[in-house]
Amino acid sequence: MPGLTAGQLIQITGAELRGDADCLVLGVAPLDQAVSGQLAFLHRPEFRCYLAHTRASVVILSPEELPGYDGNALVSDDPLLAYARAATALSKSEQPMASRHASAVIDPAAQIASNVTIGANAVIGARTVIADQVVIGPNCTIGDDCVLGQGTVLHSNVALYHSVVLGTDCIIHAGAVLGSDGFGFANDRGSWVKIPQLGGVRLGNQVEVGANTTIDRGALNDTLVADGVKLDNQVHVGHNVQIGEDTAIAACAGIAGSTRIGKQCTLAGASGLLGHLELADRVHVSAMSVVTRNLSQPGRYTSLLPATPHAGWRKNFARIGQLDRMAQRLRLLEKKLAQVISQLN
Repeated sequence: MPGLTAGQLIQITGAELRGDADCLVLGVAPLDQAVSGQLAFLHRPEFRCYLAHTRASVVILSPEELPGYDGNALVSDDPLLAYARAATALSKSEQPMASRHASAVIDPAAQIASNVTIGANAVIGARTVIADQVVIGPNCTIGDDCVLGQGTVLHSNVALYHSVVLGTDCIIHAGAVLGSDGFGFANDRGSWVKIPQLGGVRLGNQVEVGANTTIDRGALNDTLVADGVKLDNQVHVGHNVQIGEDTAIAACAGIAGSTRIGKQCTLAGASGLLGHLELADRVHVSAMSVVTRNLSQPGRYTSLLPATPHAGWRKNFARIGQLDRMAQRLRLLEKKLAQVISQLN
């Protein structure tokens, strides 16, 4: 790895340099474990105790943390963001040489650019179009009529059903399934009749999909994931869902069909959204919360109950069953109190 100088890193991160612009950085490490040639960062006050003793060649930190530190520093108002940019630049590997493994099965009607890497046992269907610099890992299955934009990477064992469209520079992690049938059934006197899922799945540019995440195809229209969306591992996106730009969804979240999520939203881990809802831009749902109605205003929404000792939880839960009776008694007392006040007046 050739590395980058501190001077090059300020161009990448937008930080200000205090120190030697020619200092060479070869990699990254935690502040307390870094050695010469490595970059570290400080973004939380509790880790400041490691700053005086770090052996890192360059440290990213905020202006508030700079006083008293004499080493090479990249000073940023947002050290975590600066680190993300620097670490990305330092960890970028060279584009794999274009190759097609002999065991790959490629339909003759597929259109594949010249600079594409296709791993062992990959299967590519008819009329699928794959752009330049795409990487397809081993054991991936890509159905008919799919489109993969330039620079997109599929890690091993990804399954794209037919009519899945991926934008440029997407990352799809191992085991993800895009385009599986949505959960659509009609009830016929107790038995279930399948409703055909005739739409597709469309992802914008720079979308990342975590391991074992599932995005269902639409029933009629497509399921849509806009530019810059980040989905963690084991997220489920139901049919006809629409997710706005730069929204981030953490692990094990579930989104039922036809729900629309705005731009720059966040759904924390294990949160759940019922179907046919609408969330405004910049809505933030806390971990394990369940959303049952439209959220039309930006802000944070929470519906979880924190863990408590079991004995106390049992008492509180028993009281929940009494709330209706307590409310009736309260209304009766309020009515009697109003009568007393009226008589006194």
